[in-house]
Amino acid sequence: MSNNIQRVLFAVVAIPIAIGIVYWGGLPLALLVALIGGLGAHELVAIARRQGIQPLAPLAVGAAIALPIGTWLSYGGSMVRVAGLDWSSALPSTWFALASFVLVVLTATLVWRAPTERPLGTAAVTMLAPLYCGVLPSFLLGIRYATGGDRSWPATWAVFLPLVVTWICDTAAMYVGKAVRGPKLAPVISPGKTRSGSIAGLIGGVGAAVAFNQLAMIPAGFTISMVQIVALGLVLSVAAQVGDLAESLFKREVGIKDSSGLIPGHGGVLDRFDALYFVVPIAAMMYRAIGLL
Repeated sequence: MSNNIQRVLFAVVAIPIAIGIVYWGGLPLALLVALIGGLGAHELVAIARRQGIQPLAPLAVGAAIALPIGTWLSYGGSMVRVAGLDWSSALPSTWFALASFVLVVLTATLVWRAPTERPLGTAAVTMLAPLYCGVLPSFLLGIRYATGGDRSWPATWAVFLPLVVTWICDTAAMYVGKAVRGPKLAPVISPGKTRSGSIAGLIGGVGAAVAFNQLAMIPAGFTISMVQIVALGLVLSVAAQVGDLAESLFKREVGIKDSSGLIPGHGGVLDRFDALYFVVPIAAMMYRAIGLL
């Protein structure tokens, strides 16, 4: 079965499920983001191990799973009422939590890594994995719950706008790049990407943003002007390509094509969500700037 057919079949199954989970919200959505965070951190740890770095995997993966759950619990109302308790008052502030995590990682590195076992790399990757794979996708939960409660179509479309822009940008860049070819975009990092594909991705992303705004966002009650949606589509399309290249840089260092073979036609979790790790938090920032959050 060709790679493209696998991609299409995966999308046909995954997209309706994702829409349903985002619409429903609550613990299922938090667990989905936590799963993505944990799997992504696991793959990043595996990449580091190829370079002789031994991150503290339980801490890295555990924190990447816990951060989305903590983000979900940090929102008020029924979302934090688990087992009949209001957990929001028990959650530490963000800065205290991050400081505690850094201290735990450094202490664990001191205990379990000798000077000859690359302790700096151990600590660095252990801290990077949950920040990259756990914190960044958690902004999806922020968008979801800042724009609607559980079982909300407006909040669902607010989440899917940056996702759709990313998918169309990636698809346009891939097909146009293969058809037109021309100068490479970043030959050392990702030899398959071309400047023609990058430009097509930007145009496709902007077009997707404009269309999605008309078909979903405006009917859902959001007010986004043409200037704002074009700017949003352009910025998110650039962010998607930068995110893709950032993950490619890690893979290029160790000489691998995919972060894993978990997802048919896509590679690993990092391969599928690398662009979204950049796009989702930037979308939240732009939503805040235009008054949606």
